[in-house]
Amino acid sequence: MNLTVKGKHLDVGDALRSYVREQLTALTEKYFSNPIDATVLFSHEAHFYRADISVHVGRGILLQASADATDIYPAFEAAAEKTGKRLRRYKRRLRDHHMSEMRVEESPARQYVIDPEPALDDDEDIGAEPVIIAEMDTTIETMSVAEAVMRMDLAELPAILFRSGAHGGLNMIYRRPDGHVGWVDPKGLNSV
Repeated sequence: MNLTVKGKHLDVGDALRSYVREQLTALTEKYFSNPIDATVLFSHEAHFYRADISVHVGRGILLQASADATDIYPAFEAAAEKTGKRLRRYKRRLRDHHMSEMRVEESPARQYVIDPEPALDDDEDIGAEPVIIAEMDTTIETMSVAEAVMRMDLAELPAILFRSGAHGGLNMIYRRPDGHVGWVDPKGLNSV
């Protein structure tokens, strides 16, 4: 597994790097024999340390977890515990998905990231359109609604756009403010 350990405004020492490598390798190899890569980012905000873990366990499967604590090691341990819990919860489905061949259709799609608080000059209008700060090509994968919900939970994403395995149309799932999952299956867009 290719592991990257970084610090944001923080020096990550060799002892922490080796501890993270040992713990994360043991955790991921418990469920997958060959995870692709992992990134651990440590940051320090006020009096809290934050550990963000991102693990690619298979093609198209990203698992993310984060935790805060007053010390850097407990922050990592809490994030690693969340990662382990999610891997344990979804182990069977992930293994079945990892063993089977994925159905990925190359659908041209653009993904935009919008800066929530763009810097304004004095003479700019406050009611101006949001600024697009990133654009990239991506593929829209074909999957079931249950698999899309699993991937949304694993990656801690607010929403996922996917092609339905049942009828081939575009669908979207999203996390509602009450914690439940919403599913959008537009009627007019599903004839491809």
